[in-house]
Amino acid sequence: MSNFPKVAVVILNWNGLNYLKKFLPSVLASTWPNFEVVVGDNCSTDQSVQFLKDAYADSVKLIINNDNYGFTGGYNKVLEQVDADYYVLLNSDIEVTPNWIEPVIELLDSDDLMAAAAPKIRSYNQKNFFEHAGAAGGYLDRLGYPFCRGRMFFEVEEDNGQYDQSGEVFWATGAALFIKSKYWKISGGFDERFFAHMEEIDLCWRLKNMGFKIMYCAQSVVYHVGGGTLNVENPFKTYLNFRNNLLLLQNNLPTVKALRVIAMRFSMDFMALIRFLNEGKRKDAWAVSRAHQSFVAGLFRKNENKLKRQVSTKSIASHDLNGRQANLKGLYKGSIVVDFFAKKKTHFTDLKPEDFC
Repeated sequence: MSNFPKVAVVILNWNGLNYLKKFLPSVLASTWPNFEVVVGDNCSTDQSVQFLKDAYADSVKLIINNDNYGFTGGYNKVLEQVDADYYVLLNSDIEVTPNWIEPVIELLDSDDLMAAAAPKIRSYNQKNFFEHAGAAGGYLDRLGYPFCRGRMFFEVEEDNGQYDQSGEVFWATGAALFIKSKYWKISGGFDERFFAHMEEIDLCWRLKNMGFKIMYCAQSVVYHVGGGTLNVENPFKTYLNFRNNLLLLQNNLPTVKALRVIAMRFSMDFMALIRFLNEGKRKDAWAVSRAHQSFVAGLFRKNENKLKRQVSTKSIASHDLNGRQANLKGLYKGSIVVDFFAKKKTHFTDLKPEDFC
């Protein structure tokens, strides 16, 4: 690559002082010739900002939000102030390897329709295993349930090289999301209603509906702690996952199909609610109920964020994409819930390639 595009590695921080101390040095040791590290702070109260000013004033660009706008609003506001050819949205609890940037940029630079990509995500605590949030590339089934190569529901695989082939997927994890800045702007960024969780799936699906490609790059590896802000057992995370999955369907499916799929999801979510009650997880059961209430109430509210995305989508014509069909590569035509829980297909390799778009 003769010219090196500018890469901005952007870390959104909220009370992540310990992670910044631990993992920021690995990011700054990246070997890409033309990059800057940006930390956007979401109104932390743990001395993160003072630490960055004292220790990294000359090597890290600091952007301070005046409130905690969540993952979605925080990144939207920070990236408005960042100038680069590529954005890399990187969680603060990730350890990177020195040459982690090169293979992803080389892949994305090879095709203008490749809009975004993610590296291989391994667990920081079990480095031979994939990590839950992204693993070896994300997929979606016909009912909107996300899963990954290397991770289906709670089943996480050991990395034995079985997913060492880079290629097109349905979504790229927001834990280490590479995206061309021009396509971030065309897409309108994150839908701020999501706050956190599944917002990157929504963004990737929106890009795919515009005809772009989402990629997985096996030659780049990072190590993710996971659960740094909200752990798996947090009822607020349960609420976000159930509510945001419905928003995901509403945003990206044609209206009639969305209504049909959402109706099916309501019934399946009710079964999940009953399971939580049977397990004594009353707060999680209530979180599912609140998620449905919030989603239904939101149907009657004006969505400014969605209007902005619709306006930005009209600019597609100026980027010679007018008339391009949606790209459904990576969509699973079956039900991952049925396959996993009823048919005991617990590994991605148990699924038939012909059942994917």
